[in-house]
Amino acid sequence: MLKVDRSLLNKIDFEKGNGLIPVVTQDVNTKKVLMVAYVNKEALEKTLETGFAHYYSRSRKELWKKGETSGHVQKVVNVYIDCDEDTLLYEVEQTGVACHTGEYSCFFRKLAEREDE
Repeated sequence: MLKVDRSLLNKIDFEKGNGLIPVVTQDVNTKKVLMVAYVNKEALEKTLETGFAHYYSRSRKELWKKGETSGHVQKVVNVYIDCDEDTLLYEVEQTGVACHTGEYSCFFRKLAEREDE
């Protein structure tokens, strides 16, 4: 069960993103970023109600529970709101992998790194 701060919940600005806001999802133990997805008000309410991550699929235009078909669910431990009240951070206990490719995190390919000068 998630204890919700209703005063903060009511400040979330879904209108900035045309009804959707981004969610950064992080492993609560390793602090590794697992994925970035979007929620609408209904998906957030489902997450807060069930304690499991629900998102909104922009391509399918529907709600989805993470791991519903794969079993790779995300049990939500904490939900944080950013200073602009238009982005969330979910800290989760990840079962299995987070990425549809089979990788633990969606961020497994390094695009750039600093070289010593």
